[in-house]
Amino acid sequence: MSETPTPTPRTLAPEALDRWAELMREHFDLAADQVPVSGVLDLAREVANGVARPGAPLGAFVAGLVAGRAGAGPDDIRAALDAVVDLVARYDDAAPSEQTAGT
Repeated sequence: MSETPTPTPRTLAPEALDRWAELMREHFDLAADQVPVSGVLDLAREVANGVARPGAPLGAFVAGLVAGRAGAGPDDIRAALDAVVDLVARYDDAAPSEQTAGT
């Protein structure tokens, strides 16, 4: 008789997230202030609650692009995260036709 596989948890323990961030920093030669985990999580929460849950990874990706274009320093990263979060309020205020443009 075969055993039922154990489901993979959908959330990471804080320690696992720290290990994941550390692995990415080491692999991509990034400083700790270039991977602001709490800032990215805050962005994801705001986008998920203010736009839609699937918008969170897209928002984080765009923030990364914007930060990279700006120079990728800690201040550039913070500004890009903040800019995407600021857009959430504009999304709430946008007319429905503006919200669906491009989809």
